[in-house]
Amino acid sequence: MKESHILNIETLGKTFSTSNGGSIEALRHVDLDVDENEFLCIVGPSGCGKSTLLRIVAGLEQMTKGRILRRGLEITGAHRDVGMVFQEYSLLPWRNVLDNVALGPEFAGAPKKARRETALACLRLVGMESFSRAFPHELSGGMRQRVAIARALANNPDILLMDEPFGALDAHTRILMQKELLRVWEAHRKTILFVTHGVDEAIYLADRILVMSARPGRIIDIFNVDMPRPRRRSDPVYGQLAEKILNLLEKEAALSFGG
Repeated sequence: MKESHILNIETLGKTFSTSNGGSIEALRHVDLDVDENEFLCIVGPSGCGKSTLLRIVAGLEQMTKGRILRRGLEITGAHRDVGMVFQEYSLLPWRNVLDNVALGPEFAGAPKKARRETALACLRLVGMESFSRAFPHELSGGMRQRVAIARALANNPDILLMDEPFGALDAHTRILMQKELLRVWEAHRKTILFVTHGVDEAIYLADRILVMSARPGRIIDIFNVDMPRPRRRSDPVYGQLAEKILNLLEKEAALSFGG
């Protein structure tokens, strides 16, 4: 294992059993090394196993074959060093913003003062400190997702997994959240695995973009995004890379629909 690799995924496979006694192969022979502090985006056709891959890395789903190593140690279940942000905000409606963000440190047994200080620091990082007493229903979608990111950061994870976190937002808010996420990432340099259906979003955010096949999901290509940040969507290189990835995805989508 290379010293800079924080995550090693080796010959990973996942097969689900169906209610009628059959099976669905979701992932097949996935091999991937992720570098420390890397921002990796994952794109692929709907149903190709992107979210399943993230859930397995998070320890929320069991693999059928293969293994995953984090810093050389095998992942066998959920761990606070691996945080996850879902598309659904998954905030507790009966807790205010501060108490939602403090949930992880609370479960870890941190004293009340310490966990509140951690929560406030994470809220400050995502620009939500002034809303610490608000409840989730009082916030916009973008604000709720900022709180969800702050809650994941409050556990100080090595790896942050993000499953289409901006998918439910309008186009303008989504662009603002992309910029906000990059600002947070550049400040703390967490390793991020980010699932998205948006090729534009992947190019704007990622160091590398992993393209997956139609089900069963396999890695069919990995693109290095050799463009300085902040990236300009008007840059010809941006458009050329988008065209390459979209052509790949179009071929895979045709396969998944029997074309």
